[in-house]
Amino acid sequence: MATEGFAAFTLDDLAERLRCSKTTLYQLAGSKQELVVEVVKQYFRAAVAAVEPQVAKATGPAERVDVYLRAVAAHLQPLSRAFMADLQEFGPAAEVYRRNTEAAADRIRSLIADGIESGAFRPVHPAFMGEMVAATMFGIQSGQLSGRLGMTDSEAYAELASTVVAALAR
Repeated sequence: MATEGFAAFTLDDLAERLRCSKTTLYQLAGSKQELVVEVVKQYFRAAVAAVEPQVAKATGPAERVDVYLRAVAAHLQPLSRAFMADLQEFGPAAEVYRRNTEAAADRIRSLIADGIESGAFRPVHPAFMGEMVAATMFGIQSGQLSGRLGMTDSEAYAELASTVVAALAR
């Protein structure tokens, strides 16, 4: 699904690919749509579980911001354009991605504010910088940036990481 999207998949297709019965799939969710939402939720839960330990190991504020955004980029990298297009087209799954992006934006705001407060970043308005980054993250999530720039979400997050760290450097 991550490489070719999910809109055209049926539960029969998925059961065959996973080598399980449709009954097994129905035990996870009552419909294909519910299953898609659960898979997307689990994907982003796994992302948080993978990203935060990497951030915790970072030694300073700039490294934490960079590691956070690059780890998000790495986690999004396996998702194809077809998958992301299907995600944007399916409202409940798009909502899961939007809520995850909100949480990520809150996290990056906090990392930036911590870096400014500690003196590691130049003294910019932390809420403004956080909002700029959050706006970019929502542009990535909505598909607007990838459509205009020809970048994947993963590539856009990696570019955001280097831009933010450079902009905050003393």
